[in-house]
Formats: sequence, C-alpha cells, structure tokens
Amino acid sequence: MTEQKIGLEDLKSAVEGTVAPATVAQAAAKISQTSPGVREPKIDALGRSYATGRRKDATARVWIKAGSGKMIVNGRDYTQYFARPVLQMILNQPFQVVRRENQFDIMCTVKGGGLSGQAGAVKHGISRALTYYDPETRAELKKAGQLTRDSRVVERKKYGKAKARRSFQFSKR
Repeated sequence: MTEQKIGLEDLKSAVEGTVAPATVAQAAAKISQTSPGVREPKIDALGRSYATGRRKDATARVWIKAGSGKMIVNGRDYTQYFARPVLQMILNQPFQVVRRENQFDIMCTVKGGGLSGQAGAVKHGISRALTYYDPETRAELKKAGQLTRDSRVVERKKYGKAKARRSFQFSKR
C-alpha cells in the first residue's frame, strides 16, 4: 500500500466539495493522528493518573486523582513520613508551580535510598502524574525544571581507595 501525502490542495478541494466524502474523512483522520503537540490525558477507570519518579537510589510510584489535598506515602500521612519541613516543601513544589494546591489526592509508595532521595523521587513522580492528568500543565512544570530527572547518583567505591576517590592516609615513616 502506498501512503498518500495530504497537502493544502487536498484540503482546499475538500472544503470546496470537489472530493469524495470518504477521502475527506480519511484526510481528517490522518491530520488528527499526525498533529504534533496534542496530548491526551492518561486517566484510569478510577479517575487516577499514574507515574514513576526517581532520584538517587529511590523509586516512587505515584497515583494522583482529584480530591482535597490528602497525601499518603507508604500508608502514612506525608507529614509523618517526611518529618522535616524542607522535605514537605519539596513535595508541594509541583502544585505551587501550577497553582493547584489542595486540589489533588496523592497516594504513593517509595522504596530505596534515604529520605532526601525519596522526597525527590516523589516530587518527580507527582510532576509526571500531573502532566498525565492534565497535559496543559506540562509547559509550566517543564519550564520550572520539575520534569527533569536528577540523574546524580553516588559514585562507586574503587579498589585501592578508602572511598570513591579518597586515598588512605599517607604515612611518611
């Protein structure tokens, strides 16, 4: 099968009515499939969007849905799980960027790493889930750097070294 390219002439003739209606429908379907930049929301049957966030060695699975602003992390309230105010602030950053505080309920599970890495992973997951729930928020989140995965990880220890780069203490005698 050879695919036909659709040009302005085809559309012009379709508008004028000189082309068969089946060809017009095919042209419209092809244009809707190839239109760049149009994103559809990814929402499951329960009204949730899912995304995975990562930071250092931590991985967070995040589900987001419309609600009252309740945030559950590993079965506990996020203020209990992330007791430090700085970590709580990190989790709220994506909502502040899109000006939608207390409009979504978040349920997430997070594994690996320490608390700081886990907070970063949850933030990354929330940002991605927001773009799946409402694709209009993608531009704002991307401009604020919330969708970028921070790929820095701990460097591995090398043999002959005390740590990754630190040498053993030198002894003159």
